[in-house]
Amino acid sequence: MSSTETEPMTPNLIPTPRSLNLTGGELVLPARLAIRIAADDDEDAFAATCLIEALHELGITAMIGGAAPLVSIARGDGPVEGYRLDIAADGIRIVGNDAAGVYYAVQTLIQCLDGRRLPCLRIDDAPALAHRAIHYDTKHHQDTYAYVQSFIREIAAWKANILVWEWEDKLAWRRHPQLGAPGAFTIAQMAELTAYARRHHVEIVPLVQGLGHVPFILKHREFRHLREIPDSDWEFCPLKEGSYELLFQLWSEAIEATPGSRFLHIGSDETYELGLGTACGCAAHAAAHGKDDLMRLFIDRCTDWVEAQGRTCLSWGGQWKPGGRPPRPGMVWCDGERPEVVKASAEAGYPCWIYAPNTGVTALIDFQLPWVKSSMWSDWPGERWVGGFARTSDAIRRAARDGSVRGSITTSWDDSGLHNQMFMPHFACACAWSWNPDEPDLDAWIDRFYLHYFGAQAGSMRECQRLLQEGALFYDDTLQRRVWHWGDVGKVHLPDLPRAGLEYDTFWRKRYAPMLRRAHEQRQGLERAESILRANLAHGAHHAYDLEVMLSCVALMRHNVDLILGLGRVEELLKTASYDLHVIDRAGALRCLRGMEEVLGGLIAERERVYRELVACWERTRLPKGLAADGRTYMWRPERARHFANRTADMRYLMVDEDLLDLDGYLARLHAFNDQYEATEIGA
Repeated sequence: MSSTETEPMTPNLIPTPRSLNLTGGELVLPARLAIRIAADDDEDAFAATCLIEALHELGITAMIGGAAPLVSIARGDGPVEGYRLDIAADGIRIVGNDAAGVYYAVQTLIQCLDGRRLPCLRIDDAPALAHRAIHYDTKHHQDTYAYVQSFIREIAAWKANILVWEWEDKLAWRRHPQLGAPGAFTIAQMAELTAYARRHHVEIVPLVQGLGHVPFILKHREFRHLREIPDSDWEFCPLKEGSYELLFQLWSEAIEATPGSRFLHIGSDETYELGLGTACGCAAHAAAHGKDDLMRLFIDRCTDWVEAQGRTCLSWGGQWKPGGRPPRPGMVWCDGERPEVVKASAEAGYPCWIYAPNTGVTALIDFQLPWVKSSMWSDWPGERWVGGFARTSDAIRRAARDGSVRGSITTSWDDSGLHNQMFMPHFACACAWSWNPDEPDLDAWIDRFYLHYFGAQAGSMRECQRLLQEGALFYDDTLQRRVWHWGDVGKVHLPDLPRAGLEYDTFWRKRYAPMLRRAHEQRQGLERAESILRANLAHGAHHAYDLEVMLSCVALMRHNVDLILGLGRVEELLKTASYDLHVIDRAGALRCLRGMEEVLGGLIAERERVYRELVACWERTRLPKGLAADGRTYMWRPERARHFANRTADMRYLMVDEDLLDLDGYLARLHAFNDQYEATEIGA
């Protein structure tokens, strides 16, 4: 142990502690060290074990007990989940105000490690918000058991303390097994994960959708009678007693699967059809009392039941509105992004958590930096959108500072089928501002995050994120995939096939000239993104799997670019064959026609290779989408909400727009024409 004369740099910590003072010098850890904890304290021992594992990765052997401990762990008095961390030349002292405080002090200490060197400092820390919730949406995929554990550890290191897990059919429901997808986690497995999370001071809260968002239930014939609209499986009827009987059965099993948790989330957002049912009486009720009264009826009934089970009810829906019926005491509303609205609700007696949304229906990448949302297919100018980092930090900061909330909830909607790792920057940002809303400089924090997450070995990750966002926007817009969510089917036509005498219509390159120009630009940007990712992998960057997932997305984006450029090349070859060669060099014309086949065959082969490699990469942490298991097949059907990830039962949703082009059929027809051309124009 020694103290150097060189002043160490401030450690890069996320969240930033509420108070950090460098005291001068540094501590160099020895090859072996001892940790002292209070006798028979299992939770503190677990926190110490987390430290031992982190030190082991640095080649340091640590143990609990032994003479002359270098690390001491004790309990003190102060704010809930708070702690003091002292690093001095002669050792490390942790004083946690409770078990969570000890755990968070250890996580901060682990982040301070720079090899065996630690800066001497004092940290006094405690959270601004008591509830720091991460929303984990698995409606359109299921992660592996091991991945869920790693995810819990990751968010716990950033001091999140609640995981609101939206299961839908990813729990093996015992009383109604048809509602669970093949391979779904059993209630026993979920209880094990709940206990695992609690060791890391994360509380798993089940989110089982109610009223709306329930096609996973109402698509089954035996529950059709509970629909408000007979032809729609989107919503329960709030006036039917059977709706409550079924939901309460499911929620009872959700409570069993999450023993010890304090909350239960009942969903209840996006109730598009509420008050439209005629046969059930909802339309008449809405006409007499207002549609909001139907929602209040549902919320009140469900909250009574949840509270009778000893839990607090969370809901996206049921917002208090000025002039409306007084709010239901006890139910926590967690769907308000605007702090002024949340504050008004809180002042009316309605407890709220500030809502930090992700960027919604965007394909492949979660957009964290500002971007211009525009379209090749519209004349209106692009609108500048605030990035997720700014949107998240601003909402949480303002709500935490004005004291209107005791919690935040940060969402990761699975609508577009992003890999869950793509939401990690969003989660880290929310955790940082929920713990310390006084973080002074978002722009500096972004660079600190990339350094923290990927390590000093990685570079240019902010640039890479921008390039990925631009590539994802082009992917989203190219075949008009984005409009599908709003009810239209995007379409890009294929170039004209040749006819007798090599006649054809030269429309393609004219109609899609803007798309071709952007494709050339995107090719360069994606090549740069790939070079950044591969260089960072080669340099041993942290979170290598995230980089590999990004590379799989880059490959899909680049194939999308190649498709557009390739179709342009197909028409160029046909033009050359028709205008320049057909009359004077029919053998040359045939070579151009066969060249069209080569281009198309290459695009088809690339499409399947990129898809296989992407699926293989993503399935390292998740079960196959649409898995069949134990003699059961996954029951898939389209939903009212038109989620991009639900376009197919498997991961083909990422390719379905290209599949609709029918390149294979187009190539077959071209090949047949070319054979005939060769036989009649060359053989003759």
